[in-house]
Amino acid sequence: NSGGPLFNMDGEVIGVNTAIISPTGGSIGIGFAIPSDTATNVIDQLRRYGETRRGWLGVHLQSIGDDIAETLGVPSGKGALVAAVSPDSPAAKAGLEPGDLIVTFDGRDVQSMRGLPRLVAQTPIGKSVEVGVVRRGEKKSIEVAIGRLVDEEDTMSSPADIPEAAPDPQEPRTLIGLSLATLSDELRRTYKIGDKVKGVIVTDVEPDSKAAEKNIKTGDVIVEVAQDAVSTPEDVARSIDKVKKSGRRAVLLRIEDAKGDLRFVAVPIG
Repeated sequence: NSGGPLFNMDGEVIGVNTAIISPTGGSIGIGFAIPSDTATNVIDQLRRYGETRRGWLGVHLQSIGDDIAETLGVPSGKGALVAAVSPDSPAAKAGLEPGDLIVTFDGRDVQSMRGLPRLVAQTPIGKSVEVGVVRRGEKKSIEVAIGRLVDEEDTMSSPADIPEAAPDPQEPRTLIGLSLATLSDELRRTYKIGDKVKGVIVTDVEPDSKAAEKNIKTGDVIVEVAQDAVSTPEDVARSIDKVKKSGRRAVLLRIEDAKGDLRFVAVPIG
């Protein structure tokens, strides 16, 4: 039943029932529950404060697959990759950076991206914790004072429609299936890209290319290549050549899309 206790075979409460799978309206024996540890934490906060207070780190995370792991030289599937760091957040103040792979949090292993937000949310506000990261192949330990997560209204406007092609005063350069150009004032106006965005713009994507398979789109901005900032197609070419000489099978791109979201993408170059 929803809201009732979930017991183990010893009669101990191990969770709070929340839902069942019910294709016909009756139970088929499959249910879902909130773990008792999570429920206990929520109850304690409600008793103490009259509300829930969740810890906040201030990072945007993504999972790490085989392709991205290969470009970073780390084991596949372990940890949470920092795609972006919120300004003035606890993470920013402590020195966490995009591209850091978080592998431990407050002495606990971070097995995947999904587990870290829960660990952070359950951490007492103001507590200083050690965050273990891998940065450019080197392990580091960073002390972070956890802040409080406050629900904020999303002020980001809806993305504008991105044209398939746009006039470009420069001749684009094609690399790894992408037509690239330096961000000119005209291109910024065409793709509605703010002045604060720095990088190289994608003006076209070759169909069926590896880049297209990675969902890179016209209007995306390449901010970094192999964790180095880029501002011209020549910068991109040099970074790709460096990656090829290192023996890597893919190059790691950091991309900002039309919505302002940042993510890492590994594009095969072999």
